[in-house]
Amino acid sequence: MKVQLEEVLPDQDRSFRLLLTPRLNDQFYWHFHPEYEIVYVEGASGTRHIGSHISRYQGSDLVFMGPNIPHLNFDYGVRTDCEQVIVQMKNDFLGKDFLAAPELSAVHRLFNQARHGLSFHGTAKQQAGERLKALVTLPPFEQLIELLRVFQLLATTEEVTLLNTQPVEYNYNLKEQQRMKLLYHYVEEHYRRRIDIAEVAALTNLSEAAFCRYFKRLTRMTFTEFLNQYRIHQAKQLLLLDHNVTEACYESGFESLSYFNKTFKKIAGENPLQFKKRHLI
Repeated sequence: MKVQLEEVLPDQDRSFRLLLTPRLNDQFYWHFHPEYEIVYVEGASGTRHIGSHISRYQGSDLVFMGPNIPHLNFDYGVRTDCEQVIVQMKNDFLGKDFLAAPELSAVHRLFNQARHGLSFHGTAKQQAGERLKALVTLPPFEQLIELLRVFQLLATTEEVTLLNTQPVEYNYNLKEQQRMKLLYHYVEEHYRRRIDIAEVAALTNLSEAAFCRYFKRLTRMTFTEFLNQYRIHQAKQLLLLDHNVTEACYESGFESLSYFNKTFKKIAGENPLQFKKRHLI
């Protein structure tokens, strides 16, 4: 499944975008955008897939994500009536220096942590969720003030979990973006077969050694690690669609079932069968 760039524009008379229950439950929308995003879901149980993290939420969910983190729509596969509130905003939506204000020091830390992807629970989730649902009833100025209150609430709670151990960063200059886009599309098209370092190095007009150094500098992982993570993402999607482990292994590009199981557990923290049973109960 290809990751898609979502174009986000602020609403008229607002410095951010507010979406209510977009109803994409029949679409597998794996996407990213350069904006920060808060998502609150109520009345549903579904899949939380943010960056390399994938888990299950029950009843409701509240997450805060930084820029350019690939993620799945939270209502994918949901068959119950649910309510969603989504707020999307640029890093400088209140001016480039607004987070530097001393009164917003905790919120500044929150925005930095959001680059890992954050999930909230307990009282913080309940209170922030109620505030987010009420946004639509407020005039624009009050919406902004209430959104800042939500930020402060989330910034000062301990009821939070980091979803990725490392920040998810895809901020490249134009030349690097073009190279990474080329590499990513190549992996998308060919991940089901063996891909050698020599052929992807040739795409970038670099020697194998230079390519390996270049790729590690940009992504903080080797190309093999990147390819394995991509394949495991594909395998997870197949398992969520009720394919068996063997099908998921070979259809996602692995040539050995034992290596697939080992790699899956290293990346996901559990073996494929455990993953499937836990998410398809």
